[in-house]
Amino acid sequence: MNSSQKPVKGRPKYIVLTGGVGGAKLCQGLARVLEPSQLLFVVNTGDDFTHLGLHISPDVDSLMYALAGLSSRERGWGRDDETWNCLETLKKLGGESWFRLGDRDLALHLKRTADLAAGKTLTQSIASIKKGLRVKNRIVPMSNDPVRTKIDTDEGMLSFQEYFVSRQCQPKVNRVVYQGTWDARMASSVHTFLQSAELRGTIICPSNPVLSIDPILEVEGMRDWLRFPHTPRVAVSPIIGGEAVKGPTAKIFKELGKEVNAIGVAKHYGTLLDGFIYDRRDHYLETRFKGMPLPARSTDTLMQTDADKEALARNVLQFIDDISLENVFGKLEPYDA
Repeated sequence: MNSSQKPVKGRPKYIVLTGGVGGAKLCQGLARVLEPSQLLFVVNTGDDFTHLGLHISPDVDSLMYALAGLSSRERGWGRDDETWNCLETLKKLGGESWFRLGDRDLALHLKRTADLAAGKTLTQSIASIKKGLRVKNRIVPMSNDPVRTKIDTDEGMLSFQEYFVSRQCQPKVNRVVYQGTWDARMASSVHTFLQSAELRGTIICPSNPVLSIDPILEVEGMRDWLRFPHTPRVAVSPIIGGEAVKGPTAKIFKELGKEVNAIGVAKHYGTLLDGFIYDRRDHYLETRFKGMPLPARSTDTLMQTDADKEALARNVLQFIDDISLENVFGKLEPYDA
């Protein structure tokens, strides 16, 4: 065994970096094939903001709803069994209604805001809420300290939600700023998990690399700690055929001068990765991936059903195992899974 590769004792564990809707699908797949004790979901909170006096954590909530089986398949966000009485009344009263809060969703935000006002950390609040939703998996924010994603656009500097929801991603992006990362500390449970002897690898979900994953990576010390365990770090591309499966990833990549395909995503993460998974529909990129020092594997990454989510999860886990074996036996050749 390579001296840099730690022996895995007991059941292997995986740390998973994720944003909201897109990443949550792979998280669902991983939760279907692994025990809760084997996973730690680390969620982007750069999207968090205060609205109507309430602390909103969109990506955290999307993951909790997905794992609880409550997500709306029709809308792609929020709860499936939602009603909108409060929002409709708010409109009549002249209140801010651009950010859609459903009645049941509102209860979650009220609980979180009360928890934080009572002195609980965001981690503690999430633990309490997910218990009420009967979610057994461990979910933690990237930090209990505030980090806010700001978008520098041709219309000026916008908060994430102004850009994403109010302006519907229309302004041209010049750069993205992650305010507070220098002062933010990673959640203590992330630090503990990264030091586990059973840690097998890190999985970066197919979330928006710039808006959802980079805020996590920019938290002080996060990149260094992810490299510390010497276990494989594998990312899944959110871009298929030059288009994002969901959201503005392709648009932002183009505006930031990045290559709008899976190669561009792999280059964006750079030396952080030990492996990369892209969609088999992008087979035309195979030759280029073979010319890169990064092991890459193609498979079906479009998750339309629960079976799709589970299949991709199994492929990601197998890839991590294969990369671990590469550290022992030599070079891993790319192939079509």
